[in-house]
Amino acid sequence: MAIPAYRLSTAPMMEWTDRHWRVFARTLTRKALLYTEMVTAQALIHGDLERLTAHSPAEYPLALQIGGSNPEELFQATDRVKDLGFFEINLNLGCPSDRVQAGCFGAALMADPRRVSDCLSAMCDASGSNGPKITAKIRLGIDDQNPEHSLPEFMTMLNDSNINHVIIHARKAILGGLSPKQNREIPPLNYELVHQMKKEFPDMEIVLNGGLKTIAQCQAEVGLLDGVMIGRAAYQTPQILLQVDRQFFHEEPPNRNAFEALLSYRSYVESTLALGFPLKHLTRHLVGLYHQIPGARNYRRILSERAHLPGADWAVIEDALAAIPNVENL
Repeated sequence: MAIPAYRLSTAPMMEWTDRHWRVFARTLTRKALLYTEMVTAQALIHGDLERLTAHSPAEYPLALQIGGSNPEELFQATDRVKDLGFFEINLNLGCPSDRVQAGCFGAALMADPRRVSDCLSAMCDASGSNGPKITAKIRLGIDDQNPEHSLPEFMTMLNDSNINHVIIHARKAILGGLSPKQNREIPPLNYELVHQMKKEFPDMEIVLNGGLKTIAQCQAEVGLLDGVMIGRAAYQTPQILLQVDRQFFHEEPPNRNAFEALLSYRSYVESTLALGFPLKHLTRHLVGLYHQIPGARNYRRILSERAHLPGADWAVIEDALAAIPNVENL
């Protein structure tokens, strides 16, 4: 039986997990499930759908995350994207940012499980039996909720709404007084409560998110749950993705090391530059590739100082690589 892609996934992150990053990530892992940035349901209905959902089959398996709180809008948005090749369509019930709260979605929706049920039911109806599965990404709870009581109730609602796959960010979200950054650090992680949810809802696919920084941590959690989702660690130290295919899917990675991965990214970089995109839009995703490796500071400096200049091209990346001793083997 094939190992499901959600065994290890990368988190949706606004302004980070764009198409350029996803293509780069595919030079490091073929198997991990990648997520888009969140796109609002209203944008998918009224905006430029081709631009908002731009991707290629080379990025598969790929999940689309949607933000919204209006069941009819979520039905329309899901209906518009259901045939575009996405592995799943995920409803954002975990983001604590002020902008998301102002739209009355994200983590704020966890205070209104009936509305969430209506939203998810609408998305399931739009996707149908042959479309991508509908999933939810949630927090342990919000504000003054006691997650040990509120989370099982919320999970029951998800289950009753025909949702059998949930990603749980193992922290509460504090919607008043804490920034999104603080919401990733201050509320304590509670992996044990996520483990308990798997015991109480054994037929649900439960994926753990939050605070996972190493492959070893992820392996330990996969033994207890259906999958893990890594966020900033995958973006800030992307070399860890080179371990994913071998450790979680028992296959070899697409490239032997980071240097070969970057060389395989060259054709995409050059084709993207030919379309008029500046180099800085691509190199910003490469800054952490040689994290804590001798020469990394100069590598980062060259990318940051030169990628924004007019006419900057692949030669900038070649010069940055030259700052890393023995780079061909790293």
